[in-house]
Amino acid sequence: MEDDFNKTRLEYIKRINFVLDFIEKNLEADLSLESLSKKAHYSSFHFHRVFSTIIGENLNQYVNRKRVERISSMLLTGSNKTIKELAYIYGFNSESSFSRTFKKYYGISPTRFKSEGKNTLSKIGIESFSTERYICSIDNIKKWIEMNAQIVVTELQEIKLAGVMHIGEFGKIGDMYQKLMKWGHKNEVINTSDFKAITIYHDNPNVTQYTKVRFSACITINKDIEPEGEIRQVNIQRGIYVVGRFEIKGEDISKAWKNICIWVIENGYEFRDGDFFEIYHNDHKTHPEQKIILDICIPLEKKNIILNKTYNVNISSMEGGSNSCEKQLGYHELIKYMKELRAFFEKEYEAYFKLGKVYQGSPDFSYFSLTTEKLKKQKLKFVIILNHKLMNFSICLSGQNKSIRKKYWEMFKNSDWKKYHLVESINNSLPIIEHVIVENPDIDNRLQLTEQIEKESLNFINDLRDILE
Repeated sequence: MEDDFNKTRLEYIKRINFVLDFIEKNLEADLSLESLSKKAHYSSFHFHRVFSTIIGENLNQYVNRKRVERISSMLLTGSNKTIKELAYIYGFNSESSFSRTFKKYYGISPTRFKSEGKNTLSKIGIESFSTERYICSIDNIKKWIEMNAQIVVTELQEIKLAGVMHIGEFGKIGDMYQKLMKWGHKNEVINTSDFKAITIYHDNPNVTQYTKVRFSACITINKDIEPEGEIRQVNIQRGIYVVGRFEIKGEDISKAWKNICIWVIENGYEFRDGDFFEIYHNDHKTHPEQKIILDICIPLEKKNIILNKTYNVNISSMEGGSNSCEKQLGYHELIKYMKELRAFFEKEYEAYFKLGKVYQGSPDFSYFSLTTEKLKKQKLKFVIILNHKLMNFSICLSGQNKSIRKKYWEMFKNSDWKKYHLVESINNSLPIIEHVIVENPDIDNRLQLTEQIEKESLNFINDLRDILE
């Protein structure tokens, strides 16, 4: 009996998820009870009850709220269309009908909202970022972005995902990812050659109450899937996006979102309807400073776009595009050796170095960091890297953030110390100074390889410590 109940519940969720996705992408279309109940393959009466039970709002309330929030978001960020045009585009019969609905939700007219919207949002319990507040300190924002982010405007290809949707309660996202990974391994659909974990935000938290924000935890997949209970396929559409790469503490993610939105406005770009999402590149628990490496991706209109599609080849951008069949060794064998190498350094040099965990968030490279107490105070670290594509080991000097890296890069650039390779530019590079240790390593001969890496790494570290400490 309990199994039957769970199957029925999962079937309800699957069908409602399909309808929610359709509504999200078609707010300007016919979203009547009759048309949507057909898409869910329910009678109008049954669909209305199921929808209200699962979502907590009836269909009409939900659709009106989504349309009002879409328009209010456009009013906040600026739109070339008049309020009357927006009202008709998003399904309201007249401007007066829209104004009544809008005022019921926000307490003021759409016209006043354009100038007083941010104050109104805070009054009804929706935390918004105030552009005006930041305009006064725009130089600080630019400085923070420069220190913490690498930004590029680029065209992203379609990303095929499996996702679990949730409303509010963002703290449950860890459980959602665990459920997805377990399901993905069981069904052998995880894209191991270019794996990504992605969170998609279907609502704008600047105009939607936190308890009603809808988001999806997603993982990349290697083939199309059929909906299975809470899990369904989600595709991020190909298009132009601004992509900000951040290496930050978890508590700074909200600040990163706010600042990159202002960066978009300050640089003359226009927001586009589409998925706003985060791509995660590491497990913050394995980071020596417990930081998250993530991309914040925002869809843009094609107007005034100059594409810059390239990142320098470095620790932060060596992902994607590889064919696992072309690798000389399997991914798991390479990771196994990197863990052995780290264990060797930890055993032999525990008194000298604090080691980070082996990073294994990309199929194309892995690494671990080493630092000393003095270097940690200088916010510097050494990183031993295995490039799975080029099949070489290297070591580099890196810094905690872009500002630190730039400081020491300029110091070495202006000196006559030329023993190791100084990267050409620090703009898109995590290494400051780098050195290839071993080309085409013989991983079958682990003892000899480890001795070679140890010798070259210590030479590099000692040479740099003499300068830095």
